[in-house]
This record gives sequence, structure tokens and C-alpha cells, in this order.
Amino acid sequence: MTFKNMVEELFKKEFERETIPGFVILVGNSQKVLYKDSFGFKALKPSKEMNDTSTIYDLASLTKVVATTSAVMNLVETGKLCLFDPVAYYVDEFKENDKKDIRIFHLLTHSSGLPPYSELWRYLKGEELLKELLKIQPVYPPESKIVYSCLNFITLMKMVQNITNQRFDEFLYSTIFKPLDMNNTCFNPSEDMLERIAPTSERDGKILRGKVDDELAYYLGGVSGNAGLFSCVDDLYNLCRVYLNDGKHGTEKFFSKHTIRTFTETVVEIDGMKRALGWTINQKRSFIGDLFTDKAFGHTGFTGTSIVIDRSLDLCVIVLSNRTHIHRRETLDNIWDFRRRIHNLVVKTFAN
Repeated sequence: MTFKNMVEELFKKEFERETIPGFVILVGNSQKVLYKDSFGFKALKPSKEMNDTSTIYDLASLTKVVATTSAVMNLVETGKLCLFDPVAYYVDEFKENDKKDIRIFHLLTHSSGLPPYSELWRYLKGEELLKELLKIQPVYPPESKIVYSCLNFITLMKMVQNITNQRFDEFLYSTIFKPLDMNNTCFNPSEDMLERIAPTSERDGKILRGKVDDELAYYLGGVSGNAGLFSCVDDLYNLCRVYLNDGKHGTEKFFSKHTIRTFTETVVEIDGMKRALGWTINQKRSFIGDLFTDKAFGHTGFTGTSIVIDRSLDLCVIVLSNRTHIHRRETLDNIWDFRRRIHNLVVKTFAN
């Protein structure tokens, strides 16, 4: 049975379980794309639309690594900040007693003690919402517990803006996306992109298409450090190749290989949970599966997106889907299982 046949079999099961309407997959190494294909539909409602490999997806929390972590890496390399700087150096709301010991490192590793999320989006919007989010107090001391938190990366976005005196999306476009030829990667996609975008859930009686699925990012205006980015597999592969090529994009050095290693091999472990800087790393029962090495790292997105990179195997796999177009929360376990199985097939088929 071919790799495509095995993937089709897995997809058929998840389509019948109403996990995903379709998805796009890309497998590559440091030199080239090894496999790229699309399955199913990019939209089921109001009418069915066939999928293709150029479909643009709402990345959800992949924004944390593709956008926010990349921005911090750039600022570290250009001498604008250090990882163990107090966040209070750059964000006034962190000068309070309970927050003054939180470092940039803690935000990146989700060990800051801040709570996972906030329902403030129900009452506030835009700058007013951001201002109140930055005032939220930690629930644990720094480095006492790993709590995956969108608030960490919203804070990092604000920090990047304060340091660069630029809007977050503009800084990313000029320093990350444009140099990496990620021409389909953006916040708040323009109308001429909508036809290529896979829709997600329904909000205020309308199906979201080109509008971010995540509530905090949506009510922040579509640009946020935790979610909001839209992209396609080809663009994301350009970033993955940078990681697989010790920081190089073509013949140009984009990041130092030492920066790549610091962000992917520095591991915080608390109570059996592990995090790298921005990225999650391979561990028991993770979405990465059973066959990637313990050096593999990656991230997921709530909408059904994921990236895994294994520098030891010289392999990456990008899976983009719009799970929330069918069900928003009921199929979270299903997509977790689907990712693991896909990743195992990838290693079996493409790893040397």
C-alpha cells in the first residue's frame, strides 16, 4: 500500500467521524519537498468546495511559533533583548510585585504562571481588551508549573511592538515573511485571498472566512501573538527548511545555527511536562507520535493545524486542516489521534 493510500484510509475514517472536512499535507527535508497533497474539501457550507494544495488555513496557535517566536529570535540576534530580561523592562504592566520576576524565557516556555486564557473578549475589544489582558495576574510563581497560556504570547506581541515601535504584523512581514518568500502568510487576509481560504466556525451568524477563529485574537482586531496568522503549506515549508538547514534560507543566513539550537534544544521540565522556547518537544503521548526521535519539536493549532520538525531525521511534516468548520470542541481527541498516526506513517515512509 502506498503512502497516499494509507493517508487516504486515515482521512476517510476522520471524515466519517466528522473530525475534518479535508486537509493538506507536506513532507520535506532540508533540500526538497518529498510529498505534498490535498484531501477532501476546504469547505462544506454553505456549499462544498474541493481542496487543493494552495489552500490557505487559519493557523490558530501555530501563530505562536511561526510569528511570535520568530520575532523574538530576531530581536535576540539583533541585540534588542535577552531571554532572561524581566518582561517589566518592556511592558509596564509587569512592573507590579506579582509579575516583576517574570522573564521573557518564562513566557516562551509557558512557565510564567499566567492563566491559560481569558474571557475578557466577551466585554472588551481592541486596545482596551489588550490593556486589560496585560493586567491579568499570575496564578503560580514563575517556573513552578507549566501552564500553556495564550496570555504569554499576547504579552510577547506587546513586547515586540514596544521594542520595535512597529505594528506586530508589519514587523513580521518585513523581517520574517517577506525575506522567507512567505507571500501567502498574513494576518487579516485581503478580500482577493478569500477564495483560497478554508473557512472555520460560525460567529455572530456568519461563517468565518479570512477572520480568525480564536476569540481573543478576533476581538483584538485579528492581529495577535497567540493566533490570527493565515498561511499555506509551501510558505510554512520555507520556515521549516530554515530550521533544518541550521538557519539558512537558500545561500543566506537567516538565523544563526546557535539561535536555532537554543530555541529548540533548551528544555524546561516541570512535573513531567516539557517545553522548548516557543515549541513543544517530543514526549510521551504527544501529538508528535511514536516514531520521531526525542529531538523532534513542533506545535499544534486549535483549528486542526500542526508542524513537526526533526533535525536528527532531516524531516518535517506540515498538516493543515479546518477542523472547527464542522465541530469546535467535540473532535479535539480525534484530531490528536489523527496527527499521531499521520506522523508515524511519515517516519516509516520517508525517514532514512
